[in-house]
Amino acid sequence: MDIEFFLKYFSRIVTLLLVLPLHEAAHAFVAYRFGDDTAARQGRLTVNPFAHLDPIGSLLIVLTGFGWAKPVPINPMRMKKYRAGIALTALAGPVSNLLAAFAAAVIYSVIRATEAGYNALHTYEITPVFCVLLLMIYLVEVNVGLAIFNLIPLPPLDGFNVLRYFTSEKFDRWFYMHQREIQIGFLIVIVGLSYIPAQYNPLYYARSFISDLIWKSVSWIPVYTK
Repeated sequence: MDIEFFLKYFSRIVTLLLVLPLHEAAHAFVAYRFGDDTAARQGRLTVNPFAHLDPIGSLLIVLTGFGWAKPVPINPMRMKKYRAGIALTALAGPVSNLLAAFAAAVIYSVIRATEAGYNALHTYEITPVFCVLLLMIYLVEVNVGLAIFNLIPLPPLDGFNVLRYFTSEKFDRWFYMHQREIQIGFLIVIVGLSYIPAQYNPLYYARSFISDLIWKSVSWIPVYTK
């Protein structure tokens, strides 16, 4: 089996079992800090993956790099600040993915700054160091992809609840009256995006832009040279 192919999918499994639970626990933690303990009481304030995995969303993450977990239950009426609580609770998940991507980029850059990292990158031999470097690259890609996907401003994704911070109660009433139609629209958009070629796909360009920013943010870490 091609090592790049294997590590690409292995990175998605790592994200599924380690990073996705962090994403959901971040939602639960911020909600708890705003006074809503609904998720905590249902056992969602944890990084245990089995508390968060959704069968269809998990399969999509492994196959495509995009997907979702079980939504963390929140009760906005218990929050100290209604709209800010909803928005920041939603934003916590994608931010956790971006932090995970940044951590992977730092690990890659630190290893690259060593002699072993230099040899792995220049000989291209399948060594443990080379595999770790390649895995970090894929982890950056997958986590940035998850963050961008979840920030799409359509329900039930996090971006929609971030958007609600800037809306009014009138919008909330309209949304609750048209939830079914909006969710059907969401499915149509997601299916449509999955069939758009990369060169025309806005998610691809957004992921490339954010990934480039992350790699530039660790460019201060020196590169080993012989």
